[in-house]
Amino acid sequence: MTTIRTGLATAALVALLLTPAAASAATVYIPEGSAGEILVVDADTGAVKARWTGFEAVHGLAGAPGAKYLVAGSYTEVAKDEAEVPEKPEGITQDEHEAHHARKPAPAMPMDAPVSILTVLDAQSGEVVRRIEVPGAVHHVAMSPDGRHAVTSHPTTGGIGIVDLDTLSFRIFVPTGPNPNYAVFAPDGRSVFVTNADNGTVSEVDIEKGFVKRNILSGEAPEHVVISRDGEHLYVADAYAGDVHEIALPAGRIARTFPVGGEIHGLDLSDDGETLFVSGKGEDKLVAVALDTGTQKTTTLAPSPYHLATVTSTGALFVSSREEPKVWIVGQSGMAVRGEIAVSGEGHQMVVLP
Repeated sequence: MTTIRTGLATAALVALLLTPAAASAATVYIPEGSAGEILVVDADTGAVKARWTGFEAVHGLAGAPGAKYLVAGSYTEVAKDEAEVPEKPEGITQDEHEAHHARKPAPAMPMDAPVSILTVLDAQSGEVVRRIEVPGAVHHVAMSPDGRHAVTSHPTTGGIGIVDLDTLSFRIFVPTGPNPNYAVFAPDGRSVFVTNADNGTVSEVDIEKGFVKRNILSGEAPEHVVISRDGEHLYVADAYAGDVHEIALPAGRIARTFPVGGEIHGLDLSDDGETLFVSGKGEDKLVAVALDTGTQKTTTLAPSPYHLATVTSTGALFVSSREEPKVWIVGQSGMAVRGEIAVSGEGHQMVVLP
């Protein structure tokens, strides 16, 4: 196993990571939590391309293929009257900047909520395009497939924020339930599904109208979530129960439950959508669930596998550790560790873009 400590991959690791399917290099963006940085990694080689700085307590990060922005959330919040107005970005006038950051509540934003700063970045350069105040700490971020909207989950304020990326402005706050944690868009971008960890539900929110269309019972403490390519099934990590629930979305109910065991965390689907990968943080394991049969394959991964993301161009998984500053590169087929990337802080919600 090769460890990458600088930005340079060894020739052996390059040869190991490249696959015939890798026609062009994908990029993996890794928010580094308490380090306040975003690591930019070449997915084919594992080489570090850049490190973007200046993102306090960055947990949530989102992007979409072809979208011009990445959106980064902060888990640090302050009282609204203590928040500092961000510096004026280049390309806008001072009047526009002051008007945008005037101390007026956005539509339907909780009046007494603390705020955190959401940062909109140029996806190519990492330059800050806009900083936007949102209601409370941001745990995770989702972006619509067309890149028009970002959704932020706010555990301390009990809802989500919807941000318009055409106008770069906060649009509306939508209450969903206690401790909303993770969000994922439907393939058509019209709905977003939000897990409410403290009441065992998933809320389906209409993006354009800004309201909860329905709530779906989803175990004890639903957290991370991923949606099937066709939008028919939602896979929800019932974190402390150690189960993954498959929700049939047309029916709005749990169709199957996969007992993984121990505390679980991250989820993602394989390149072909036929295998679900689950990080078993509590039992130091990575689990692959075959969705046609429900059978499971488990491999040890220690310590404390945390967030994970599949990288379709390489047939690999990137899996962060909660306890050590590193990200493993793991093969989807066979789940063998191919290499490691050293990170600062902790690897949180990773984004993979072509």
